[in-house]
Amino acid sequence: MVKSKLQVINKNGLHTRPAAKLVKVASNFKSQVEISRDGFKINAKSIIGVMTLAAEYKSEIDIYIDGPDEQEALEAIMSLFK
Repeated sequence: MVKSKLQVINKNGLHTRPAAKLVKVASNFKSQVEISRDGFKINAKSIIGVMTLAAEYKSEIDIYIDGPDEQEALEAIMSLFK
């Protein structure tokens, strides 16, 4: 398992378009990808789950990835947040 803390740097937060991009990237990997904000953990491969986080600009989220391609998944998601 790998984990990391990320900050939402999109001025509009993690709204529909960036949430969809996150789900698309996470879905490309076999590993389980979860995101947590304020103690609420969701499946990052679910658009509904990502949207329920309501992660606004400068909010911090924790990402947890477990599986055979976890490192590659983490790098791809971190790249998306940059």
